[in-house]
Amino acid sequence: MLKCDSREVKEGDTFLALKGQHCDGHDFIEEAIAKGASKVIAERGTYSVETEIVSSTREYLSHYLKENLVPIKVIGVTGTNGKTTTCFLIWQLCWMLGIPCCYIGTLGFYTKEKKRDLKNTTPGSLELLELFQESYQEGCQYVVMEVSSQALDQGRVDFLTFDYAIFTNLTQDHLDYHLTMENYLKAKQKLFEKVKPDGISIINGDDPCSAYFEKGNFVTYGYSSCDYEIEGETPTFSINEEEYQMHLFGKYNIYNMTAAICLFYQLGYTFQDLKDSVFKCGSPEGRMDVIPYGTNKIIVDYAHTPDAMENILDCVREMDYHKIITIVGCGGDRDKSKRPIMGEIATRKSDYVIFTSDNPRSENPMRILKDIVKELDSVNYEIESNREIAIKKGIQFLTNNDILLVLGKGHEKYQIIGTEKIFFDDKQVILDNI
Repeated sequence: MLKCDSREVKEGDTFLALKGQHCDGHDFIEEAIAKGASKVIAERGTYSVETEIVSSTREYLSHYLKENLVPIKVIGVTGTNGKTTTCFLIWQLCWMLGIPCCYIGTLGFYTKEKKRDLKNTTPGSLELLELFQESYQEGCQYVVMEVSSQALDQGRVDFLTFDYAIFTNLTQDHLDYHLTMENYLKAKQKLFEKVKPDGISIINGDDPCSAYFEKGNFVTYGYSSCDYEIEGETPTFSINEEEYQMHLFGKYNIYNMTAAICLFYQLGYTFQDLKDSVFKCGSPEGRMDVIPYGTNKIIVDYAHTPDAMENILDCVREMDYHKIITIVGCGGDRDKSKRPIMGEIATRKSDYVIFTSDNPRSENPMRILKDIVKELDSVNYEIESNREIAIKKGIQFLTNNDILLVLGKGHEKYQIIGTEKIFFDDKQVILDNI
């Protein structure tokens, strides 16, 4: 098997030495050989195993990927929020309608059921190729995949063309990587440049940035004047006057479900084909995951951007409740400018907030928390850097008909503290303490 990462090399693999922005694969050839590589493909050097010298290892990889790509339809979904849920809904609907489909994204790799976790939302090119090949061998006709802005910027999907591309929305995130919203937007646009000439783009027409994605063959969806016009709120809403019901909460999930439904309209399915399956669809793990606790509700959700947090708070404020308690933090080594924004939203839309650690990584957790609260005028919050203690406190604050939101990590089963990935599961902590 061809590998570009020496850490992943196994006995008998071929190691391809790629030159990247920050490191050169040629520096890791000996490590790859020590791990069992039986062949090396490089631009220079002499080695103790079979060696092939090429003018450009990056060009070699590009040819290899295209030559080994399997004939499978590809659906790409990009946007700040909603990628995971939209993809997961499409994956569910495919199987309900008898279309074998694989899902690749934040939740992992699924064919008919979950197979394994993935390191990245959008894996590297070689890993993607292997996932496509595995899916095809298992009979999958479609791949639905989350396509992150970083993956687009780094060329991880350059070897692919897309049959369908979906744009969900664009709000502030990942500015630690892209530096500006303009760069972030340009990265997202790259997906729509890779749609096949006879392919279709499906665009959230309500998003202020929608015009940047309306190229080639496209349709729009939204509450405003769109090709697929939405009316109503959950649990009952309509698209072009055809009424659907679903179990998912919130207006943002109407957008996610509508994007999925629009895809199936483009595939030739009708309202009659879809309505029962839409009603049966469930949320992905860690997305609006409701745990009853007496007369109260505890909700675990992955919301970790200002827009996502505002959406879920707006959603729960429409429920019948006495008070809303929110537990939230911000990740370390990531966009610092969103921290005070999230602090303001949380305190404005909650009755009480416990700010805590998310994945602090190399940053001091207290420094992150001070950034979150530094511009706050309100006093309806406290700081507890230990996430487990914060969750226990939140549970203790519940009285009668209250809602506790535990935000930021959702399905994740770990915390990254320093360089260590430590087991931590929000939902399990909750279940252990109710």
